[in-house]
Amino acid sequence: MLYIKIQELHKRKFKVAQIAKELKISRPTVYKYLEMTFDEAKAYTELPLGKKKKLDHYKDWILAWLEEYPHLSSAQIHDWLLERYPDLVVGGSTVRTYVRGIREVYQIDKKVIVRQYEAVPEQPMGKQLQVDWGETKQRTVNNKEIKLYFIAFVLANSRQKFMEWQARPFTTRDAIRCHENAFQFYGGRTEEIVYDQDHLISVSENAGQLLLTAEFQSYVNERKFKVHLCRRADPESKGMIENVVKYIKGNFADSRVFRDIEDWNERARQWLERTGNHQVHQTTKKRPAEVFLLEKQHLQPVSSLLSYESTNNQSITRSVSKDNTIRYKSNRYSVPLGTYQNMGENLVWIEVRQEDHKVLVIRKEANGEVIAEHIISSEKGKLIQNRHHTRDRSKGVEELKQRLISHFEDQVQAAAYLEEISQRYPRYRRDQFMIIYKVIQQYPDLIDTVLTKCTTEKLYNANDFRDISHHLDALRDEPIEEIQSFYMSPPKHSHIKASIRSLDAYTSILGGRA
Repeated sequence: MLYIKIQELHKRKFKVAQIAKELKISRPTVYKYLEMTFDEAKAYTELPLGKKKKLDHYKDWILAWLEEYPHLSSAQIHDWLLERYPDLVVGGSTVRTYVRGIREVYQIDKKVIVRQYEAVPEQPMGKQLQVDWGETKQRTVNNKEIKLYFIAFVLANSRQKFMEWQARPFTTRDAIRCHENAFQFYGGRTEEIVYDQDHLISVSENAGQLLLTAEFQSYVNERKFKVHLCRRADPESKGMIENVVKYIKGNFADSRVFRDIEDWNERARQWLERTGNHQVHQTTKKRPAEVFLLEKQHLQPVSSLLSYESTNNQSITRSVSKDNTIRYKSNRYSVPLGTYQNMGENLVWIEVRQEDHKVLVIRKEANGEVIAEHIISSEKGKLIQNRHHTRDRSKGVEELKQRLISHFEDQVQAAAYLEEISQRYPRYRRDQFMIIYKVIQQYPDLIDTVLTKCTTEKLYNANDFRDISHHLDALRDEPIEEIQSFYMSPPKHSHIKASIRSLDAYTSILGGRA
């Protein structure tokens, strides 16, 4: 198509420079295609771009991404390649050149929206942290659309970034929780934090006298950092975080498919490590993660949790995961089974016991009953689990056993029978009991007779219990004599005469001839 367009414009007496401008390609490319025949151009485009290049092996992926999402930047293409091929070693300039070549050959134009920002003086290390919120619409694995919300942080000196996502709009408590997570991520706080005039934290600026929401004001008083609110319609004063929000939307979130919020946050953390904080920053010309190692030493330490929570009856919240755990300081701590619900916010309130600062206290409500306590681990990546928070399987089996016993008239005999089954099949007690439970539901009027029969014959197996119940039910329509013979246990060595068949009968069954 590019060859045909160039030839058409050339026939219309367009100059080379005009053709290049019209088609958004370079003049050398125009000269190259003008000197080719149609077959030569076709063969050229079917080969890798020009001479063999490092990214030729990934050309199909890159082309497919650009055709589906023409607005993708080369930086985002770079990140997607690293996500799919973690061992790929390639520089950003190599990816930019290759993507530009593909756009040129396949005529994939990119719409660029330019926003002007005023230059902001560089801040000293540990001086300033900028914060802002954003939201995106993502396609889910079920091809539906969902709205996601995130909060972004960036250190003004090193450009080290942090973000956290959730599937509902942020509240002030959410904002405070995310601040705490950010401080844990950075290992401290800055002297000053810059915000937009967001309703979550501020009421009004009041000519320089800040009026913050009561809850956020308590948080600021506890953490003792300075708050700088940007003036309305003045995003340049926090252009750094504006760029980060744009970067998150345009590189991480754009065209990425959503599964669930836990997976999304985990992929966000991986993106920060792989791209957001690893790639060389275009302004500083340094990797944020490397500069952060120096800036971290200038941050002010923060205590393990807020003391104002106990005095103001407020707490930092944590989200409960599907596996009934919460995250605190890079570890997972269990909560009682059933705390997580499919519907609802699934939030709990946590605090560190003030007298020792070693025990994590978890409540369902801010001032409610304590549902869990854990000794805080100094390690990372650990699961700290209270055994009482897991399923008490033995208790469940015992309850089932007692429920079964209550259905029998002779409960002493029933208890002895079920206990014998437990001793013989310790690993399959529940399965054995469930079979008997189904029999009780199906034949409630027969179970006492079956119990007596099984005990007498020493048939300590739920399958025998079930089979005898089926047989007794089938005998309901049989003559009285047969039923009576069943109730009376025959001698162990009774003489039973077996039926005798002729040899011809067996050979015919086996398919042979007599």
